Amino acid sequence: MADIVLGIATSHSPMLNTNPEIWPQHVARDLKNGSLWAWDGKPHTYEEMVAMTDPKIEAELTADAWKTKHEANQRGIAELSRILAEVNPDVIVAVGDDQKELFHDDNMPGFLVYWGDTIWNKNKDHGRMPPDIALAAWGNEFDEEREFPSQGDLGLHIIKTAVGDKFDVAHSKVLPNDKGEGHAFGFVRRRLLDGKPTPIVPIVQNTFYEPNQPLPERCFEFGASVRGAIDSWDSDLKVCVLASGGLSHFVVDENLDRGVIKALGEKDHEHLKTLPTELLNAGNSEIRNWITMSAMVQDKDMKLVEYVPCYRSPASTGGGWAFAYWD
Repeated sequence: MADIVLGIATSHSPMLNTNPEIWPQHVARDLKNGSLWAWDGKPHTYEEMVAMTDPKIEAELTADAWKTKHEANQRGIAELSRILAEVNPDVIVAVGDDQKELFHDDNMPGFLVYWGDTIWNKNKDHGRMPPDIALAAWGNEFDEEREFPSQGDLGLHIIKTAVGDKFDVAHSKVLPNDKGEGHAFGFVRRRLLDGKPTPIVPIVQNTFYEPNQPLPERCFEFGASVRGAIDSWDSDLKVCVLASGGLSHFVVDENLDRGVIKALGEKDHEHLKTLPTELLNAGNSEIRNWITMSAMVQDKDMKLVEYVPCYRSPASTGGGWAFAYWD
């Protein structure tokens, strides 16, 4: 039977792919965002967030502070990349989300498992992106389109196991509209694997978009089903399970982040399963990916590499970036 040899959880963000000198350009987008979801579980304008934020946050907004935090983020990414290379799994089962890159209002599955034998990483149209996002795109894609192996037999086994566990899971053998993989998986491919052709089985969760976002408890239960599928897969391959996304953003919520990290470290699954859904909107919603993956590594202990709350404006915008592994 297959063996889960490693668990990894990583943030992904344009901030992680851009130097601090570019961060003010990210703030330009924050200024236009009329729905900054805050720690009260409600959306606010930028001006409202400034009024809600402790003025002491100004100390986090210096060039020196940003440099220090940027370096910590890059250390976290580099360490996860090193661990992946050292363990050298045969296949990665990666849980991520889609932000209307592949799936839209005409079809937005709650859970989807890809079971094609290959998958493409394709360049996005940088001319249609905000300038700061275009500058960060290198962290999700390559100079030219590349086709990578997937692991279709494992993807199919995960689907069949999920159906047997009473999950009405969606599936896909090809990506829609001849597109490439989404950023949640491209980040792993580019920043953690540096193009190494390790097969990835993408699992897409709808974390962002109402009305069918899975409940935290359901995410955990689905993760347990995926774990059961890997355990019963008739293969001797070494498997890494991985969560891509989170923690809090586009407003930093350290209390939420630290509570999640503590629960993961202590295996307090009840805390994870009962997180208030009003706190899991916008970028915060990607915490669901960590919850799903955590159910796959219940027999392993978490090692936190870095947690870096990166404030980029007086409105508490930015992200709580985190990097962890289980072995």
